[in-house]
Amino acid sequence: MSESLDVSATNADATVAQVIDTIAETTPDVRTAIFTERGHSESVNPTGDAQLAADLRADELFEERLLAIDGVASYASEEREDVTTSTGRLHVAMDPLDGSSNLEPNSGMGSIFSVYSEQPPTSGRNLVAAGFVVYGPVTSMVVAREGRVREYLLEDGDRRLVDNDVTVPEDPTVFGFGGGVDSWTDEFEPVAESIREELKLRYGGAMVADINQVLTYGGVFAYPALQSRPEGKLRLQFEGHPMAYVVESAGGRSSNGDESLLGTEPDELHERTPLYLGNDSLIDRIESSVEQ
Repeated sequence: MSESLDVSATNADATVAQVIDTIAETTPDVRTAIFTERGHSESVNPTGDAQLAADLRADELFEERLLAIDGVASYASEEREDVTTSTGRLHVAMDPLDGSSNLEPNSGMGSIFSVYSEQPPTSGRNLVAAGFVVYGPVTSMVVAREGRVREYLLEDGDRRLVDNDVTVPEDPTVFGFGGGVDSWTDEFEPVAESIREELKLRYGGAMVADINQVLTYGGVFAYPALQSRPEGKLRLQFEGHPMAYVVESAGGRSSNGDESLLGTEPDELHERTPLYLGNDSLIDRIESSVEQ
């Protein structure tokens, strides 16, 4: 590798580290927004979901602070129509407050982030890092980078490493399926029912918490294609890609029912996708069923 490429790679690594640090450092302010910005706004996000004031505040915080990093060239968010650009080499996409509908009942929420080498909309193969924050009884952060997944506890924005090599347990224990039984397709329902007979239900309405359950106990999370919404509900760029990157880096599998989510490229920034994440054997079963 030439000296210029070495310098370029070093600069990119430094930018990724700054992005992760900045997200961690911003979490206390997001926690404050969860407490103080509990009301509804009068706006909706680009896919038509009602926005809470906390959604907008979290988005503002992350956009301002991440674009202040020299190496960050753009910021995209589930909460805004277009990509905000700056100068740099790497591109950040976020779901600033995943599971914000859980705010009223005081249930789990989080933030999902991804760092790309190309500006979204783009393929998941262009990811260089991804992860999520869980605002639970404690604040935790899961980071996938360079083929390894690490978990941290966050306190006042500082990270403390608690697991240097997170892997999906080989023996699956839990499942969480979105959409509701009455909305499932004829292809998904049989495999869903068989998995329900074998595993324990864990579904909390926030993807970050449900994926954290899969990383902790093994199992599967799915938000499938629905009869009324064959394109699925979750956003490929902001939820599908980063969570697939985390789960695959931890030894699991991802799928849209046909192929890895990382191999798919959205035509539009806010494109939706069916989504299946978890142990390899369970994803195989789901693919075999929904492909019929």
